[in-house]
Amino acid sequence: MAIQNNIIQIAGVIDKKEANLLIDCGVNYLGFPLCLPVNKEDLSEEYAAEIIAGFPDDNKGVLITYLNNADEIKSFTTTLGVNIVQLHGKVELREILKLKNIAPELNIIKSLIVRNNNIQKLENEIKIYSEYVDYFITDTFDPVTGATGATGKTHDWEISKHLVSISEKPVIAAGGLNDKNVYEAIKFIKPFGVDSHTGVEDSNGRKSIERVKKFVSESVKAFNEIS
Repeated sequence: MAIQNNIIQIAGVIDKKEANLLIDCGVNYLGFPLCLPVNKEDLSEEYAAEIIAGFPDDNKGVLITYLNNADEIKSFTTTLGVNIVQLHGKVELREILKLKNIAPELNIIKSLIVRNNNIQKLENEIKIYSEYVDYFITDTFDPVTGATGATGKTHDWEISKHLVSISEKPVIAAGGLNDKNVYEAIKFIKPFGVDSHTGVEDSNGRKSIERVKKFVSESVKAFNEIS
C-alpha cells in the first residue's frame, strides 16, 4: 500500500503485535526511540532487536536516539540490527564524519528541530550537514518539557516547506502529524516522507489501527498527487 519511493514512518513501537499492525497497514519505516534524555523508552533494547530481526525485507527498523558519540551509535545499531539511525541529539560534525567512516553502511537521518525564530539556524544546519547525512527530519520543540521529539506539537509548515526547498537531501516532515492533517501537510510541504508517533495513538497510548490505516492512505494519496 505504501509508496516505495516515499518514507512513511511510525515511531514508538511498543511490542511485536504493534509492529505487525503497522506493517500490515503499509508503514515501511518503523522507529524505535531508545537512549532518551526526556521520554521513557517504550521497550527494551533486547526486545527491539528481536522485533526488528523478524521484519520483512520491505520494512526497515530505525534507531531514533540522542546518542552523540560515533562509536556508541555504531555499536547500538549493530546490537539492534538496523542500518538506519535518526539522530535527535546535538551531534558534532566530527562525530558524524567519524560515523560515516566507521559505518559507511549506515543511513543517517539528522533532525531539524523547529523552535521560535530559529529558521536561520536550521538553514545553517542544512548547509553544514548536507554532505554527510542521507536525510533530514523536521520536528517540534516543546518549551514546557524540553523534548525535541514525540511532542505531538505542530509548527509553522511554512518553515518545513522552506527547508524542503533549500535542502539537497530529502526531508521527512514530522511534528504533530496525524491521520487528520497528514494529507494537507504533504500537499503543502512536499516532503520526501512523513513521520508520526503520538498522532496515531489511541487514549491508551497504543497505535490505533483505524488511525494508522488512515494516516497511510492519506499519505499515499497525497504523495501520488504531488509526484
